[in-house]
Amino acid sequence: MGKRVLVVDDEKLIVKGIRFSLEQDGMDVDAAYDGEEALALAGENAYDLILLDIMLPKLDGFEVCQRIREFSDVPVVMLTAKGEDMDKILGLEYGADDYITKPFNILEVKARIKAIMRRTSRRGDIHTAGRMIVKGGMTIDCESRRVVIEDREVNLTAKEFDLIELLATNPGKVYSRENLLNIVWGYEYPGDARTVDVHIRRLREKIEKNPSDPKYVHTKWGVGYYFRG
Repeated sequence: MGKRVLVVDDEKLIVKGIRFSLEQDGMDVDAAYDGEEALALAGENAYDLILLDIMLPKLDGFEVCQRIREFSDVPVVMLTAKGEDMDKILGLEYGADDYITKPFNILEVKARIKAIMRRTSRRGDIHTAGRMIVKGGMTIDCESRRVVIEDREVNLTAKEFDLIELLATNPGKVYSRENLLNIVWGYEYPGDARTVDVHIRRLREKIEKNPSDPKYVHTKWGVGYYFRG
């Protein structure tokens, strides 16, 4: 059965081009041209990925993403104009997984989509069903994908959970940004290492009492990140 993608953009030519290209690869593609339509389709259907433009009529992409996160952890890739603040795109309050800058090469879009889908379909590479990880005051429930710190549940996005689960499962092991891109995002081509930095910073803001002096997720300067509970 083919993967199902929702493409959301008010520029119909862009939607038409993406749809044609993805359907050539055997994917089922639905289209929405404003935020309200996108939200309705996302609530009614199970998608493997949503490609979501930021600038939309009725509801913008940020609000659509935020509302989708209330009921789904489907991978969401934002389409953004050059110059948009990446920290905002992948922000704490929105929960986007990745972003692609316009104007884009359709081959890059397809490669990014396929990489994310591969990563999602093999989540078991990291995920261990039924396992609980307890480190210091943190409890990670790998089955329900919940994190509790000192009796307080922390609301993480799908990518933030994947990061903390991977790092906590391998305490002391230093992962470079490139390694984290490959494992968590599934990229098989050079990705943007800042994607990792932004997600790590957002993760720290949620799980650390003092994000600038972290207890759990540490930086190995010039190398990458590691977990110490």
